[in-house]
Amino acid sequence: MWAVALRTLRDPEEAADALQDAFISAFRAAGNFRAESQVTTWLHRIVVNACLDRVRRRQARPTVPLPETSHNEPATPRDSMSERETRLVIKEALDQLPEDQRAPIVLVDVEGYSVAETAEMLGIAQGTVKSRCARGRAKLAKVLGHLRNPDAEPGVPTNESKHDRTERRVSRPLGTQGQREGR
Repeated sequence: MWAVALRTLRDPEEAADALQDAFISAFRAAGNFRAESQVTTWLHRIVVNACLDRVRRRQARPTVPLPETSHNEPATPRDSMSERETRLVIKEALDQLPEDQRAPIVLVDVEGYSVAETAEMLGIAQGTVKSRCARGRAKLAKVLGHLRNPDAEPGVPTNESKHDRTERRVSRPLGTQGQREGR
């Protein structure tokens, strides 16, 4: 639940506050639990609601955050530097997504919830979860394409690296640089 709150709010202090609010709400509403779903699904829904409430409040009263000294998560000894860098790049890419796309992607792709569970937690239709995930994944693919292809420029969607394009251009016979291939 902490991971959902942290990934939704992107601020450890806000996430901790939202999680505390969620647990207080869950404690107060425990007698109303109808067992129509699993307790964890019910709790996650409360956490998501608490996070979304905080996002709405933040949008109503925008603030300028203080600069942080470090954006890195604590590393374990077995983590390599490139794994930490990759996690940071992915986190930053998720942060660029609109909230309505980030929440379903975090729940489905990161936390491993089903589309049905995610729809229930967010209070939206399953088709909406699927479309928001698809739109968010498309944006992430553009931003993170360079992770799959190290020669690609970050943020530029391509199936071909800069090296491949240059090599193809250079390998053409002289005098055919401006002509289409196949002529």
